[in-house]
Amino acid sequence: MPLDASDGCLVSRLGLVEYGAAWDAQRRLVEACRADGVARLLLLEHPPTYTFGPRGRAEHLLASKASLAAKGAAVHRVDRGGDVTFHGPGQLVGYPVLDLRRWREGPVWYVCSLEAALIEALVTFGIRGERAPKRPGVWVGGEKIAAIGVRVSRGITSHGFALNVDPDLSWFSHIVPCGLADVTVTSMAQVLGGPPSMREVTDAVVRAFGRVFGIDMIDAGWGEPLNTPSDVPIEVR
Repeated sequence: MPLDASDGCLVSRLGLVEYGAAWDAQRRLVEACRADGVARLLLLEHPPTYTFGPRGRAEHLLASKASLAAKGAAVHRVDRGGDVTFHGPGQLVGYPVLDLRRWREGPVWYVCSLEAALIEALVTFGIRGERAPKRPGVWVGGEKIAAIGVRVSRGITSHGFALNVDPDLSWFSHIVPCGLADVTVTSMAQVLGGPPSMREVTDAVVRAFGRVFGIDMIDAGWGEPLNTPSDVPIEVR
């Protein structure tokens, strides 16, 4: 039976998804949202992947694409804001597809709201996250724990956030994170002295997202694409 998401946000927990498949799905879901107004939040992990925004500087990738490919990492230039970042296992990635006209707000409010939701979720684990002026994302003790890079096209959002739960932080040594030479990266596992449960972190992010955006979160479950007629298959591995 189709889920009724006319007033809520459909949440799909997809596990490990190839970056290209998730990006294709987002672009189709943006068009679906434009047609039906349904809000969606995709939560997943990626295999090792580096992505650049359109204005990202090539020199901020400190290793060749060939050497990264040999290590099992892909490189994509995509249509989100921001410079270069890393996605990989142990990192919770969230792709909200929302029509911001529903909130009568714009991109600055949206990025601040994503930061607020992540900060609230971190409190659940006793971690104090903070904002940094003119540096989107969430920080702990001066180190970056979550990156944010979004696209808003005629009011519809795509891309989103990446929260470091327990990734292999050595992958970040191959980039200048977000194009900021003085940035060091941390994770929840590093701050806590041990890895939290990805399921518990995901639950906390969903609850915080719902409170910050003032929207009911409708859970479509783990490892399954959203079960609504306008959705598209997502390759999950």
